[in-house]
Amino acid sequence: MLVLRSGLTRALAARTLAPQMCSSFATGPRQYDGTFYEFRTYCLKPSKMNEFLENIKKNIHLRTAHSELVGFWSVEFGGQVNKVFHIWKYDNFAHRTEVRKAVAKDKEWQQSFIPNLGLTDKQEIEITYLVPWCKLEKPAKEGVYELVSFQMKPGGPALWGDAFKRAINAHVDLGYSKLIGVFHTEYGELNRVHVLWWNESPDSRAAGRHRSHEDPRVVAAVRESVNYLVSQQNMLLIPTSFSPLK
Repeated sequence: MLVLRSGLTRALAARTLAPQMCSSFATGPRQYDGTFYEFRTYCLKPSKMNEFLENIKKNIHLRTAHSELVGFWSVEFGGQVNKVFHIWKYDNFAHRTEVRKAVAKDKEWQQSFIPNLGLTDKQEIEITYLVPWCKLEKPAKEGVYELVSFQMKPGGPALWGDAFKRAINAHVDLGYSKLIGVFHTEYGELNRVHVLWWNESPDSRAAGRHRSHEDPRVVAAVRESVNYLVSQQNMLLIPTSFSPLK
């Protein structure tokens, strides 16, 4: 009996002292830097896109006086048409709360935005963080953007983060597209990762995609990450004239 207790005690002690396995993807700088990005998608009524964008163009300076606009795009391809997508940056949740209060009290902005409410069918919001191994980039010249949204298996970045990172870096390192940012959802559809790419034109994007599909290095990296993938969707985005990211 004493032998059994002694063995059990040693086993429990070893289990207690064993180092905990952690993924740097899941517990990295994101946990210490409160900066996050709010993804907003507005679905507009048919034939109202131009009117909506003209209203925003004339008055966006009133809104950006309160917080930073990262980019504003119209959706050219992918899913529902008559859609705009924009990204806003906040230092933390307290900052966003302060901004929302200020925006609500800004009568000039509120009055300018009221006409747009009648042009809008639906609004969607997600809160995302940049993944720790990625910084938000800005292209050197104007082009088009592609937002690829990956729905991953439950388990979080600790499960699929490393494989996903290798798949993204395979495209970046070989120059098939320029990476703008990789975002992981905090609020919205969980286990979702959004990858924002830049290309000079839709045709250059198509050419790069065809070449990458024939590159065994990319194929091998992507094949590994596919094991954790549930679904994916992409949108071709055209930057507006007032978008900081062109």
